[in-house]
Amino acid sequence: MTLPVALTGTDVIGQAKTGTGKTLGFGLPLLERVTVPADVEAGRAKPEELTDAPQALVVVPTRELCTQVTNDLQTAGKVRNVRVLAIYGGRAYEPQVEALKKGVDVVVGTPGRLLDLAGQKKLNLKHVRALVLDEADEMLDLGFLPDVEKIINMLPVKRQTMLFSATMPGAVIGLARRYMSQPTHIRATAPDDEGQTVANTAQHVYRAHSMDKPEMVSRILQAEGRGLAMIFCRTKRTAADIAEQLERRGFASGAVHGDLGQGAREQALRAFRNGKVDVLVCTDVAARGIDVEGVTHVINYQSPEDEKTYLHRIGRTGRAGAKGIAITLVDWDDIPRWQLINKALELDFNDPVETYSSSPHLYEELNIPAGTKGVLPRAERTRAGLGAEEVEDLGETGGRGARGGGRGPRREAEEERPKRTRTPRQRRRTRAGAPADDTATKAVETAESAPASSDAETADKPRTPRRRRRTRVDAAPAAAAAGEQAEAAVATAEGETVEAEPKPRRRRTRKTAETAAETVEAAATTEAPAAEAKPRRRTRKTAEAPVVEAAAPEAEAEAKPRRRTRKTAEAPVVEATEAPAAEAEAKPRRRRTRAAKPAVESTEA
Repeated sequence: MTLPVALTGTDVIGQAKTGTGKTLGFGLPLLERVTVPADVEAGRAKPEELTDAPQALVVVPTRELCTQVTNDLQTAGKVRNVRVLAIYGGRAYEPQVEALKKGVDVVVGTPGRLLDLAGQKKLNLKHVRALVLDEADEMLDLGFLPDVEKIINMLPVKRQTMLFSATMPGAVIGLARRYMSQPTHIRATAPDDEGQTVANTAQHVYRAHSMDKPEMVSRILQAEGRGLAMIFCRTKRTAADIAEQLERRGFASGAVHGDLGQGAREQALRAFRNGKVDVLVCTDVAARGIDVEGVTHVINYQSPEDEKTYLHRIGRTGRAGAKGIAITLVDWDDIPRWQLINKALELDFNDPVETYSSSPHLYEELNIPAGTKGVLPRAERTRAGLGAEEVEDLGETGGRGARGGGRGPRREAEEERPKRTRTPRQRRRTRAGAPADDTATKAVETAESAPASSDAETADKPRTPRRRRRTRVDAAPAAAAAGEQAEAAVATAEGETVEAEPKPRRRRTRKTAETAAETVEAAATTEAPAAEAKPRRRTRKTAEAPVVEAAAPEAEAEAKPRRRTRKTAEAPVVEATEAPAAEAEAKPRRRRTRAAKPAVESTEA
């Protein structure tokens, strides 16, 4: 019905059920309108009508449909040597640009890549005589309408425009009224085929539990007489998961969804067409226009969004007069959505039967052998599998890689890449802005960076850990530190080797203060037995100047005790050298009270 009208150059809106040959309905008129060198030789055209720019443009919504339409038009135009080029995203620009430079007669493409090349002046659309929008309603659903309008505005005003789809909502008719001139609306149906679904497709709808669905699908796939099968899911994650589960159960399965790279998507479709894979798990990206011979079963793993999606899904089987089986598994949550679809399509499955993988009626209706389990027997695993189909290097752009299915070229490249040999950088812990490493490690690094000492013993001797500088709060163990330094000084005088070991921090009490004072006196007595240091109470003036050697006469032996102030706590105490015998008797120390200031930092012996 379409060919006589389209061949005259009239605008056409073609609507027919899935699997009825719409591709050649617009493809043959396109090929006839294109001028090729064979027409000039036969005298049907003039030489000046020949051009290397595209003369016909076909816009499709998905990449898979783009390659399929391109192959069909190449097959139909082989005799006249019509040059057909597919332009779509996910692969390198350079081969497509080179083909456009050599010359193209018909371009089939997706809206995004067409706009890219047209914006870069690599695609010339000024010579297009015919425009075809295939699956026009799907392009509206995917949000392609602004892109399609930009493409239409780049075309000549005088042209032929054709719209083809199985479903024609009101928005598509509005698009047709804006951009078409007196279109002829052709709706083709067979006389004995009532309703919107194809009569050759047997439909089954079951209410199934989501946790039992993988087991049900595995048993349905072992039905007698099953050929190729397509399983449709709503989400990309579900499609990848089901494909992996079926592969573990022994089925030769592949996946097609948006998370896969273009090379992996085309690999799965090629393997499915060639029979290396007999189960294709996909999202709705493969529900439009995909024509594979021998598909006997279509399984809706998840309920479709609307009635149009349902029609296009089950339209992958029962094509060109063949028979097929469509099975829909509806979860409890999807019952309201399914009832709307059922009402819109006027079906008889308003309340699906509750079904499980062990239900007897499932085996009877779908012709599943009794005793079938959810794992394919090893004797029936005869398919080569997805790994037997090579992945074509497309120079993919966009870089989403091969997630989900896990077999894309990017994943294989990562497996071939040698493992990293360099030790990963370690984070260093810090405490208050300084590294929290051991103090001994710091000492070793400092010793390595410093110049080498001439004294070998000094170089081998470990560095004494640097002591923290005490404040008023930390001044409690001051007397203990003074005692340690006094002992170290005595040991050095006798020629002994001192090994500085940090002692545990002790709380200062009154007894420890008295013990520390006695230790200082003992150290002074060791150097000069005849002289005894006299403890003096220090004032603010003594804090500013160091204590001079005690060389006063006996008359000054008895000095008034001086109270200690804040500055005396910070100033170091200078060694008390030889004193006369009159100062031997030291006055008793004043007992410290709570108001007393903290002790000095250290006392040099």
